[in-house]
Amino acid sequence: MSDARGHALSLREVSKHYGSFAAVERVSLEVGQGEFLTLLGPSGSGKTTILMAVAGFVTPTAGSILLDGADITPLPPEKRNFGMVFQGYALFPHMTVVENVAFPLRVRGLSRADRDAKVRAALDLVQLGQFADRLPKQLSGGQQQRVALARALVFDPNLLLLDEPLSALDKKLRAELQEELKALHRRVGRTFINVTHDQEEALSMSDRIAILNHGKLIQHGAPGALYERPRTRFVADFLGKSNFLDGTVRDSRPGGFALENGASRLAVALPDGEAPPADGTRSLLSLRPEKIDLLPEGQSADNVLEGRVVSWAYLGTGFSLRIATEALGEIRANLPAWRSAFAPTEGLPVRLGWDARAAVPVAEDAP
Repeated sequence: MSDARGHALSLREVSKHYGSFAAVERVSLEVGQGEFLTLLGPSGSGKTTILMAVAGFVTPTAGSILLDGADITPLPPEKRNFGMVFQGYALFPHMTVVENVAFPLRVRGLSRADRDAKVRAALDLVQLGQFADRLPKQLSGGQQQRVALARALVFDPNLLLLDEPLSALDKKLRAELQEELKALHRRVGRTFINVTHDQEEALSMSDRIAILNHGKLIQHGAPGALYERPRTRFVADFLGKSNFLDGTVRDSRPGGFALENGASRLAVALPDGEAPPADGTRSLLSLRPEKIDLLPEGQSADNVLEGRVVSWAYLGTGFSLRIATEALGEIRANLPAWRSAFAPTEGLPVRLGWDARAAVPVAEDAP
């Protein structure tokens, strides 16, 4: 397998309309050399349309797609030299593993010797050399997906495009393949563009995530940056779970402000350089459930709230709680179970606390 560096891709004001329906609307995005980018969004967000446009199967209504600065928008799929892995594997059932992986090389007219060497290297890359003579029906779902990956990489593609490649697998196997796919990306050094609606998959595998909704790019960045500092309610709610607290801004100053909601005042700290909202304006906060602590009597925090447990669920690693509060309505909190003396019961009074840095101001979504 070649160890050539990945290629850079640019989407510039790409739109795709079907009559009056805008599947994608003016999306601009840069994908760096060797980057693992995930397009994340709910069904109908436009992520698959963008991937198909990059692959050449969909022609944009407007905008352009560039590979290393060269416009490839008019090129047909076979001229782009992109590898593609589909959700349903798309293996030929009558061909062995070796024959499936060798197929793109046969189409390209490589000699038998060259084909054999490349196929061996590709199968070794996905750790399937010992299954070379089996048919797809003799393989597990995870093994079939590895064959599809080997076939997509065997001809040294410029980019590897992944269309929800793990969604047909069960949860445990999906988690294992996420780790393998990320490790594979590091080994081959190529540019990967992945499409998924699975937030955990996007967070665990990607160098960067682009979040889409209704055909528009909402926010993009490193997984940690998106999770910790979402810009909108949609991003905070789609990428993980969140409580949303609204109120009026008071005591606005560099570094933070207070959010007033009825009789409660919440302390909010902002990162250096982030401008606070104006005094007297409305603001919406996103507060992740895992950033809320259960406070024993006598312990304080920047923000303290009294409430009662409405319901709870044991998740193995922790408890997920729904807590009714008089000041802010219902709050969700996630607490670790290991070495915890907390035994949740419905109606149990609790004290909640969180750091002023835990809640993040977010914008309401445009209608």
